[in-house]
Amino acid sequence: MKIKVGVIFGGESVEHEVSIITAVQAMNYMDSNKYEIVPIYVAKDRTWYTGKMLTEMDVYRNFDTLKRYAKKVTLVKTSEGFFLQSVTGLFRHNVAEIDIAFPIVHGKGAEDGSLAGFLDFIGVPYVGCNILGAALGQDKVVQRQLMELNEIPVPKYTWFYDAEYLTDSSKIIKEVKKIGYPVIVKPARLGSSIGISIAKTEKELDKCITEAMVYDTKIIVEQVIPNLLEVNCSVFGNYEYQETSALAEMLTKNQFLTFDDKYLSGGKGKTKIGMKTSGKMSNSEMVIPARISKKLEDKIRELSLKTFRILNLGGTVRIDFLINRETEEVYVNEPNTIPGCLSFYMWNQSKDYTTLLDDMITIAIKDYKNANKKTTSFDSNILSTFNGSKGMKNKIGR
Repeated sequence: MKIKVGVIFGGESVEHEVSIITAVQAMNYMDSNKYEIVPIYVAKDRTWYTGKMLTEMDVYRNFDTLKRYAKKVTLVKTSEGFFLQSVTGLFRHNVAEIDIAFPIVHGKGAEDGSLAGFLDFIGVPYVGCNILGAALGQDKVVQRQLMELNEIPVPKYTWFYDAEYLTDSSKIIKEVKKIGYPVIVKPARLGSSIGISIAKTEKELDKCITEAMVYDTKIIVEQVIPNLLEVNCSVFGNYEYQETSALAEMLTKNQFLTFDDKYLSGGKGKTKIGMKTSGKMSNSEMVIPARISKKLEDKIRELSLKTFRILNLGGTVRIDFLINRETEEVYVNEPNTIPGCLSFYMWNQSKDYTTLLDDMITIAIKDYKNANKKTTSFDSNILSTFNGSKGMKNKIGR
């Protein structure tokens, strides 16, 4: 019997379209002999849809067509399992059943632990990070604070809320000045390089912060690493077992990888090893494996595994590094808990995409079984001796 995999994607995030591309690609690479794929598309208004046509990219070009043929659903748990139930008509009925959820969402409101929390609350087993790992992976400030505590190198930074900047910008400008220009300004809980810009002077800083505040209430400002080399490492595993991928050296003419670099460069990107990358979602040019020394490679792998563990990560994540070419100083930039196309192109030397997806589902099932072995409740009824609100007041008043 095939395992029914509910692939959840889309969402309210500004990375909505990126999520669709990643998910459709993954669904078409899953082993159809082992899995029955159940697409679950979350529209920007948070309405959930399902239907076999959602595995095809063309359907998303016309949302009216999608709404006409896909079914509006909600995910529920019954005594018989986990079901997508219709939300239209007089009576709800089961549209599809799932055994495990596979979240392929990006950004705030989904990847940040929101979806993991919902799935945990219902009790659905799912692929990838748990609530804590997802939340830490999304918040660039809290993850840096944890990494600093564990002696993982990160760029110099400061952070603040938009309300603090609007109330007293001079205080924040002074903190930024301590870092030294140029600085990079980012929304603290976004991805895909959206809302990110570089300020070379104090005059430019206000414009950059204003842009970042369009997307988030929490802003981070950090140093621009000189002589920059960006290297990525993907980590697969859970709390028991981890492995690292080949390292990818990212190429860009900009001071950081922009949204255009990643997704809008025309779909004709090639790696320097000659492999066409139109099959992957990102159009960034890269060199795999990265052209770095063995010593530097070993350090990046060590930091990748340490970051994975410290931040409670799981599934397949990508950890991005910033390196000063001259000094070979290495800094962890950030983890990406559900990277675009799940970073399968970084695993090609050890496993193909279908195998990677299979491994992710397998380890998620194992985690679910292990978690169910733990004691989560007690067979006791403290309410049997509860005397009601009056009795409680008497106890409190003593």
